Formats: sequence, structure tokens, C-alpha cells
Amino acid sequence: MAEAGTEVARADIVAAARSWIGTPYRHQGACKGAGADCLGLVRGVWRELYGEEPEAPPAYTADWAEGPGTNGHVAETMAEAARRHLVEIDTRDAREGDVVLFRMRPRGPAKHAGVLSGVDRMIHAWSGHAVVETSLGRWWRARMAYAFRFPGVG
Repeated sequence: MAEAGTEVARADIVAAARSWIGTPYRHQGACKGAGADCLGLVRGVWRELYGEEPEAPPAYTADWAEGPGTNGHVAETMAEAARRHLVEIDTRDAREGDVVLFRMRPRGPAKHAGVLSGVDRMIHAWSGHAVVETSLGRWWRARMAYAFRFPGVG
């Protein structure tokens, strides 16, 4: 676990995320080996790196069909929470160990997260399956909306 003010190695982040591979998909889950969704994976990596989570997430829906609210503004709940605890970076600067958020609909909110494990690879919880390491191909890149770095990563 990282001490306050110490640097966190990207390799440690990727190793922590890889240790979740095979964990079954469970909506709102965050328990390695038992069940996790994409946010649960990021929360679990946080716990392995820093200890206790800084806040409990609110209830959220399992689908990606949420669209603009009545005022036409999309609530970016996941991105706003990430901004409170991670360091926002340009998506073009994202590297292994960084957290990326995806918009599954063109004007919808970012509702999927993964941890980059290489130049073209990511670890994420695949709905209906498990935590997996997959290619970060054109389809995913086109949907990448935000990128964040864990605190203390150089």
C-alpha cells in the first residue's frame, strides 16, 4: 500500500488490476474473486494501492441507456467522482496504469471504466462475463471520454 506522498509505480497498478482477471461480473460488486463491475474493479485497485476508499459510490444503473436530463445536460456522475480522487489528464496522454472512462452512446454519460495495461490493452469488467484484459481497439478509442491518473503516479 502506498504511503501518503510516495510515488505509485504503474507496474503495481497494472499488477493490481490483473489480479482481478477472472472475477465474475456483478453489478455494483467490488470483491475480487466474488464479483465486480467496471467501477468495482477501479475501487478494488484503489483499495490495494491506498487502503480505504475515499467515498462510497451512490446507487447506479447497470445499463448504458441513460441520456440527457430534462435540461438537456448529461450528468457525468462517474467522471465527477473520478475528479474528486484521481488526477484528470488528456485522453491522448493516457498510459498503462491510468483509468479511462467511456461513453457508450454519443451524447450519453461516461458509464464504463477500465485500467490501461499497455499501449493498446485494458483491463475491465465485461458485463455478463468477468474481469478481462482486452484490446483497446478503434471501437473503444472512439468512445473514450475521460482519462485519469491515480494520485502519486509519476
